[in-house]
Parts: sequence; structure tokens; C-alpha cells
Amino acid sequence: MPGPMPAASKNSIALLIDADNSPAAKIEFIIAELAKEGKVNIRRAYGNWKKRGLKGWEDALHEHAIQPMQFFDLVKGKNATDMGLLIDAMDLLYTKNVQIFGIVSSDCDFTSLVRRLREDDKEVIGFGGQRTPDAFINSCTRFIYLDDDEHAKEVRKQQALTGNQLKGN
Repeated sequence: MPGPMPAASKNSIALLIDADNSPAAKIEFIIAELAKEGKVNIRRAYGNWKKRGLKGWEDALHEHAIQPMQFFDLVKGKNATDMGLLIDAMDLLYTKNVQIFGIVSSDCDFTSLVRRLREDDKEVIGFGGQRTPDAFINSCTRFIYLDDDEHAKEVRKQQALTGNQLKGN
């Protein structure tokens, strides 16, 4: 008599958050979306946690077991957190068995990173605002807007319909 079927393996997911460019209020939504794809077992948020603007992340980090990654601003106008996130993503690519990367940012600086992860056959789910540059959005396997409201969805739906009609579809 055959034994029980092994449980389906869940995708291992790394959630990497550019806290400087991401809303803490959306973290439950982000984690819920990623959980549909697998297990979010690596959770990191990058920022200079001494900045007042990141104060809203404090409770979210603790509540959702997200590891804060501290990067000081070494030079005004330069963002060390982006480089830290990029280095960690590449380390995870080569040292962990991660199938999906969730990258939360509205910053197009991560476009090259996303393309590189995709070259290694990794799925990249991006999260960001409406003002996220197309280069970053289009590089992701899938992109989810964090500031999406019903009106914005309806506008995009109408644009898609109009675009399809113009193309003769």
C-alpha cells in the first residue's frame, strides 16, 4: 500500500523592501499577496532607521517579523539603502534556494537587479506606486500597485479597452 503523498512544496520567497520608497501601511497586503505564491521566509526592510520618515515602519517590522537593515546616509543625496538591498538580493540568489523575489519600491534603480534575477529564472513580483517608472514595472514578472484605488483600476481598464479597440482586437 503506497504511503501518504508528500505535501506540495511551496515556493521560497524573499521579501526585500526599500522602506525609503514604500508605505508601511501596505505591508499586510504585500505579505498576503506573496503568501498566495509560497512561503515568505526571508523578510527584510532597508533604510536609515534614524530618519523620522521611517518611524511608521517600526510597528510593521515587529508585527510581521521583518528584519530591519540599517544603512546610514554617508553622503547627502546618495542612497546607501539601495546598494544594500541589491547586494543582499544577489547574495540570496547565490546562497539560498529562493524561487520568488518580492521587491517593494517605486524606484527604477532596481530595474537592472530585476532583469538579472529574471535571467536566473527567478520570478520577481514588484510592488510600488502609480508613479513607478515603466522600466521597473515592465522588468518584473508581475507588478502590483500599492496606491491602487477603484478609480485608478477603472481608468486603466478603460484605457486597455480603448487600446484594444484601436488595434482592432
